[in-house]
Amino acid sequence: MYLENINSPADLKGLSLPQLKGLCAEAREALVARLSARGGHCGPNFGMVEATVALHYVFNSPADRIVFDVSHQSYVHKMLTGRRHAFTEPAAFDAVSGYSEPAESEHDNFVIGHTSTVVSLACGLAKGRDLLGGSENVIAVLGDGSLSGGEAFEGLNNAAELGTNFIVLFNDNQMSIAENYGGMYAGLAELRRTGGQSPCNLFRALGLDYRYVADGNDLGALISALTEVRGIDHPVVVHINTVKGKGFAPAEADKETYHYCAPFDPVTLRPLAADDAPDYADLTADYLLARMKDDPSLVAITSGTPTVFGFTADRRAQAGPQFVDVGIAEEHAVALASGIATRGGHPVWGVYSTFVQRTYDQLSQDLCINDSPATILVFWASALTMNDVTHLCLFDIPLLSNIPNLVYLAPTCLDEYMAMLQWSIGYTGHPVAIRVPVGVPEHTGRTYVPCFDALDTFETVRRGSRAAIVAVGSMMPAAMRAAELLADYGIDATVINPRFVSGVDAQTLDALRADHTVVMTLEDGVLDGGFGEKIARFYAETDMRVVLRGHRKEFVDRYDRRSLMQANRLTPELIAADVARALAAR
Repeated sequence: MYLENINSPADLKGLSLPQLKGLCAEAREALVARLSARGGHCGPNFGMVEATVALHYVFNSPADRIVFDVSHQSYVHKMLTGRRHAFTEPAAFDAVSGYSEPAESEHDNFVIGHTSTVVSLACGLAKGRDLLGGSENVIAVLGDGSLSGGEAFEGLNNAAELGTNFIVLFNDNQMSIAENYGGMYAGLAELRRTGGQSPCNLFRALGLDYRYVADGNDLGALISALTEVRGIDHPVVVHINTVKGKGFAPAEADKETYHYCAPFDPVTLRPLAADDAPDYADLTADYLLARMKDDPSLVAITSGTPTVFGFTADRRAQAGPQFVDVGIAEEHAVALASGIATRGGHPVWGVYSTFVQRTYDQLSQDLCINDSPATILVFWASALTMNDVTHLCLFDIPLLSNIPNLVYLAPTCLDEYMAMLQWSIGYTGHPVAIRVPVGVPEHTGRTYVPCFDALDTFETVRRGSRAAIVAVGSMMPAAMRAAELLADYGIDATVINPRFVSGVDAQTLDALRADHTVVMTLEDGVLDGGFGEKIARFYAETDMRVVLRGHRKEFVDRYDRRSLMQANRLTPELIAADVARALAAR
């Protein structure tokens, strides 16, 4: 009734407060419709309905610049800026990204998917405005979970010195993905308890003006507070106390689980594809918990995503002080792990591939220069996992495999992974990263000895001649299937599991020259700077033909996973055909 008539924020201006509240109710209905069908970020969007409506009612986007941190809470923003069809029409549910996207609308200022960047980005918009003589409002929407990221502090510190219009809408829902961790959150709790009057005020301490809204889901109160700061001539923080998941009972009751949800039945609210089978995360957590009982020096570390390796609330409780979540602060996590290892502890940091790139300097400087023997578990490193352009998991091999002292392992299956994990925790020679396999964990029946002290030693899984396939980690099943298919070409292919993607096995590679003329490398990651280039460089001054297969260096968005594997010729059929073609060309 209201939402169907909203084609731009200008259409909100003539609505009364009761009508705006009706619009909020319809927005929540639209959220249920799309989330139940496609899944997505649930709690963050339900909690921001009133704040988003108030922002667009008070300000004049796109002239006024509204920037959402992470932007996974921008669904209602999209509904109000000409994209409501993507939430109200099932045929259009896939028409928009789950994050802000300037290619979709002039109301989106940046592509944003990682956290804690919004204040810095918005400071840049404000500085550019001031340099060029503009007069628009600049509003940074910052979540309390995002405040645990160091760049948020860097941005707020700089914002205080702008001396001009700059508004931070600070959404305090007492949650990141899971509960918030860190000493500053006691100060925020005190601000909530005192209605914003506590002298313990982080924002004022940084030199910022400050306003507080006790009920951040009260539309009227939000409109009043934002109207008061519209056109302000100095930086100000508007602190709103909201409920994550507001208006959607399951998300209010279980804020961690419903941060992001899979498709569900909108009537029963049950997931459409419930799967209770243990995954690599669960198996990792269970192993670490069991080992913690006998090893008080073992500590699991996460950066705002505790379930990355299975540390649900009950497992966190079991681990007690042997589990540490540092908030959304990957840089701190790596340096913390280095310190623990230097003191004799055994830290294990779990991280998604897309987030490991947030801490290159600490990996190089704090961890690897010091050669601190910590373990890093890199999850979802594959084109077959997250496929939003902001969350690509394809760049970890070039990043990690080229840092001196870091041993980067790529197990091919569950059994090999568990052996590598066991070894890494006791290994004191170097820091070790493990590229955790993707897919369903299955036992192969093989026994792997948990000893990988002979660094950069490859394993020959299948011995043939003429052509060899060197397959990194999760590409091993495709390599083995391709070898079977090559038999139809009359080719008996060798298959090699390199295990180590941070170095090369000169002895194994040299031995191939005796009866092989083609070597193909397979990696489920970008080719540029990747593992295959190490093999190509090794053979560069020989007559060995080296064929590299991996992903192109590009930003791809919401791609079809299987189609991307096919486009980059990473399916068994195409691998076999390309090996045969390369041999025929010799």
